Amino acid sequence: MPELLIEFFSEEIPARMQARAADDLKRLVTEKLAANGLSFSAAEAHSTPRRLTLVLDGLAERTADVREEKKGPRVGSPEQAVAGFLKSAGLTSLDQCEQRDTGKGVFYFAVAEKKGRPTAEVLAEIIPAVMADFPWPKSMRWGTGTVRWVRPLHSIIALFGGTVLEGSFDLGGNQGKLVFGNSTRGHRFLSPDAFTVSDFADYKAKLRAAHVVLDREERKAKIKADAEALAAKEGLTLSPDDGLLEEVAGLVEWPVALVGSIDEKFMDVPSEVLITSMRTHQKYFAVLDKAGKMAPRFVVVANTQTADAGRAIVAGNERVLRARLSDAKFFWDQDRKTKLEERVPRLAAITFHAKLGTVAEKVTRVQILAAEIARAIGADADAATRAALLSKADLVTEVVGEFPEVQGIMGRYYALGEGENPVVAEAIAEHYKPLGPSDTCPKAPVSVAVALADKLDTLVGFFAIDEKPTGSKDPYALRRAALGIIRLILENGLRLNLTQVFKAAHGAYSVGGFAAADSVASDLMAFFADRLKVTLRDQGVRHDLIDAVFALGGEDDLVRLLARVKALQAFVGSEEGANLLAAYKRASNIVRIEEKKDGKSYDQPVDPALLTLAEEKDLYGALTDAAATAKPLLAQEDFTGTMGALARLRGPVDAFFDKVTVNAEQADLRANRLRLLSQIRATLNAVADFSRIEG
Repeated sequence: MPELLIEFFSEEIPARMQARAADDLKRLVTEKLAANGLSFSAAEAHSTPRRLTLVLDGLAERTADVREEKKGPRVGSPEQAVAGFLKSAGLTSLDQCEQRDTGKGVFYFAVAEKKGRPTAEVLAEIIPAVMADFPWPKSMRWGTGTVRWVRPLHSIIALFGGTVLEGSFDLGGNQGKLVFGNSTRGHRFLSPDAFTVSDFADYKAKLRAAHVVLDREERKAKIKADAEALAAKEGLTLSPDDGLLEEVAGLVEWPVALVGSIDEKFMDVPSEVLITSMRTHQKYFAVLDKAGKMAPRFVVVANTQTADAGRAIVAGNERVLRARLSDAKFFWDQDRKTKLEERVPRLAAITFHAKLGTVAEKVTRVQILAAEIARAIGADADAATRAALLSKADLVTEVVGEFPEVQGIMGRYYALGEGENPVVAEAIAEHYKPLGPSDTCPKAPVSVAVALADKLDTLVGFFAIDEKPTGSKDPYALRRAALGIIRLILENGLRLNLTQVFKAAHGAYSVGGFAAADSVASDLMAFFADRLKVTLRDQGVRHDLIDAVFALGGEDDLVRLLARVKALQAFVGSEEGANLLAAYKRASNIVRIEEKKDGKSYDQPVDPALLTLAEEKDLYGALTDAAATAKPLLAQEDFTGTMGALARLRGPVDAFFDKVTVNAEQADLRANRLRLLSQIRATLNAVADFSRIEG
C-alpha cells in the first residue's frame, strides 16, 4: 500500500515546541484520516529545528464505498410524517425510497450510496486543514501574510505513493500559496542547496547526506555519546542532565560536540552557580572529576563542523563564558560581604501574597511553626528556629537575583561561610524540598521541621483565604506542597497529628478575614486524602481503602493511617477477607432495606435470650470475641493482628447465612437477627468503613 510523506520546512522552531509539535502533527493527521474512513498500518513523526515530518504506511488508494440507510415512517403514515422524513433524508419523492417488511410492519427506507474517493484527493484536503488547526503555543505572521505559523514556512513536501499531491497552503495577504512539492533543503550552512526526494527512505538518506540527523532520539544519543567520549578522554565524566540534552537536541540538526576550558579563577564560585549559568545561558554541559566535583571544563554542542576542528568555536564560547562567569563571581564576592541575618529585614519589601503579607512575615510564622514541629519530632527547636529565620534571606542576594534556581542552595553556602551550624545551613538548603516526585526528601530532623513548616504555612494560608486548587488550575503549587508534606511525614515515619499542626499554622497568622481554623483543618484533611491517593497509587495501594479509613473520622496521623490501610489491603486481598467483605455487604444491604421498610433503626444491642439457633449463637459469640480482641490491638496499632481477629468471623458468618432465616415470622426474633446483622457492620466498621470498599 502507498506511503504518505509530509514535511513542513521552516525557519528554526523553538526547541521546547518541537517534540510536542511532532506529536500534534501525527495526531491531527491520523484523526482526520479516521474521520474519512482511512486506516494505516504505521505512523511516525520527526522533528528537527527546521522541519516537522510525518510518514504513514499502509494507506489504501481509495476510500471505501459507503452505503447509508435511514429508516422512515411506516407505509401509510400521515402525510406530514412522510414529508418530514423525505426532507431529513434529502429526497423529493417516495419513489426514491425502498419499502421493507421488518416483521413489525412495512416501513420506508432511504438508501444512499456514496462512492469512494481517491485517497490523494482526501489527503490534499486534509493537509491544509491540519495546518490551519495546528495548536502552536506561540505563532507569528510574516510579510503581508495573514496565516499564523510558528516561524516563516518555506516549503511543504506532500508525497503519496511517490507522487506529489495536487494542493497548496494559502499564506494569505500577498504572500501567495505554498504549492505541495517533493523538495527540501539540508543543513543551513553545510548543505544549503535544495534536493528532491521520492519516498521516506530516500528522504532520510538524503537528509543525512545533507548533514541532517532526522531522528530526535538518534541526535540525543549522538550528543550524549560524543560528550561522554570527550570527557573520558580527559579522565572526566559528563554531568547527567537529561533536560539540557532534550533542549540541545532541538537546537542542532548535525550535532558536533566540543570541549572547552573554564578559567581557574572562577572555580571558587559554587558549582551550582557555574552549572546554572552555563546550562541556562549557554546550553553547555558540565564535566565532573573523579571525586564528583565540577572540573574546569565544559562541553558545547555546535550545529556545524569546521575546517579547524572547532577551535574557533571553542575559543568564542570560552570568551563568552568568561564574561558570564565574571558576573557570577562578582555577585558571589559581593554577597559574602553582607551576612544573611542582616538581609532578613529586606524581606519586608517582598510581598508573599497580598492577603498573606510579606516574605518577612512568612519567615516569622515559619519560625514559630518550625520550633513546634521540631519539639514534636525530637529535633533541635533552637536550630530549627535559626534555620527558619535565615531560610529566605538569600532571596535578596545578587546571585539568587540572577539565578533564581539556586535559592536555598546559596543560603547554605553563605551560612557555612559565616560559621553557622552545619545543621542550620543544610536546613536552609533543603527547606524547599521535595520539589517533585523525583526530588530527594530531607532526612535530617531540623531540615524536615523547617521544610514542613514552610509548606504548611503556605497551604494553611491559601486555604484560609479560599485560594484552593480548582480542576487543573493550581497557581500556587498547593498540590505539590501537600505531596511534599506527605513524603516528608511518611518517608521519615513522623507521628504528627495534622489537624493540630494545621491549627497551629493558622494561629500564627495575624491578618484578618480568614476562614475559621476548624474549617480550614477540615478542608485540608479532605485535600490531603486526595493527595494521599495519588502518592499511594504508585505503591499499589487502592484508593477505596484510603477512603474507608478516612471515613472513620479523626484519623490525621498519616503513618498510622498508612499502616491501617496496608493491613486492610492485605486483609481484603485474602480469601477470608474477600468473603467477609461480601458477607458485610450482604448484611448491610439486608439491614438497610429492612430499616427503610420498617422506618426504624436496628443498631440496638442483641438480646442473647432471643438467640434460638446454634448458628446465631455462634455468630454472636464470635462477634463479641472479635470486638473484645480487636479493641486492645487497635489501641496498640497492631492492625495486622486486628485483621486476623476479624478473619475468624468468616466461618460463623457463612454458617449464619446458610442456616438462619433473618426475616422470621416472629417479630421479636426478626428484630433480634437484624440487630445481629447490624453488629457485623459495627464490628467491622471499627477498623474501617467497609461500605467504602469496592468489590
